[in-house]
Amino acid sequence: MPEAGPGDRPEPRPAPSIVFGFDYGERRIGVATGETLTGGARPLGVVAARAGVPDWRALERYIRDWQPRVLVVGVPYNMDGTRGRLTVAAQAFAAELGRRFALEVHTVDERLSSREAGDLLRQQRASGARPRRVRPGDVDAAAACVIVEQWMRGRGPATG
Repeated sequence: MPEAGPGDRPEPRPAPSIVFGFDYGERRIGVATGETLTGGARPLGVVAARAGVPDWRALERYIRDWQPRVLVVGVPYNMDGTRGRLTVAAQAFAAELGRRFALEVHTVDERLSSREAGDLLRQQRASGARPRRVRPGDVDAAAACVIVEQWMRGRGPATG
């Protein structure tokens, strides 16, 4: 029986990993989790913020419980691509996440993620798939899903 050569074995695929997405806001931060193998995401909830300062203990609990490998923060830009009022704050939030939790942090342009999330939730409500009315926190968490999925589409679902 001939010996197997290096080209005879399939290349190992990176292990699936958990990705967290954040829809930053001055009063609420939407949180979602995604999985790189499937490329899908689901909302986890919202974390309160006061004047843009997040509840860091609540974020720490999410990260400790789920142990994501990558964090993705949506950064809002104006429709013409210029920086808006929240752009700098969201970028500072992303930098602080990396500093506090020593995890890989990416940012994505999140223009229209909240609108896309709100539209999806309203469609679910109208079809009966969603049993209760859409609340602002629901939109924030769903927008975080949009952010995670956008980032994963840009990287490819099998990347770790």
